[in-house]
Amino acid sequence: MEEPINFDLEEKFLTADRLISENKLGEAAKMLEEILEEAPDYGKAHNHMGWLYETKFKNLQRAEEHYRLALKFSPDYTAAYYNYCYLLSSLRKFDELEKLLEHAIRVSGISYATIYNEYGLLREMQGDLDDAIHYFKLHIKNSFDSKSIETAAESIRRCERKKQLIA
Repeated sequence: MEEPINFDLEEKFLTADRLISENKLGEAAKMLEEILEEAPDYGKAHNHMGWLYETKFKNLQRAEEHYRLALKFSPDYTAAYYNYCYLLSSLRKFDELEKLLEHAIRVSGISYATIYNEYGLLREMQGDLDDAIHYFKLHIKNSFDSKSIETAAESIRRCERKKQLIA
């Protein structure tokens, strides 16, 4: 049985989300902290706190903690997978990233194109350029956005060029 929606918390969360988009980061963080005091298992708020800590406050350890909590408490919230993937990739935590991608690809509503792109980048960073190209092609196959397709095509060209240069 699904838990009932707490509309007061949802409204606070949407306000915090709006504050982030208005670049009122301190206010947004305070509101997210209030939400988490009231409901420590509110995964979406953990995701947003993770994003703030990662991209704005540059505290990657706290960001990682919040992303983990976001996935624990809101395993169907796709934004948390994307954000955590980007963080793990930037931290070069490849084993953890691989596990996260394996799980994320099975989440309902996830963008296959985005996950395949992350797989491609992972393989490229690991030096497995043929596998990277394979995943960038899967990205293209699952994408419906022209700009995204062009970015993946450029990634394939980059990997092909790397193969020529380091062969």
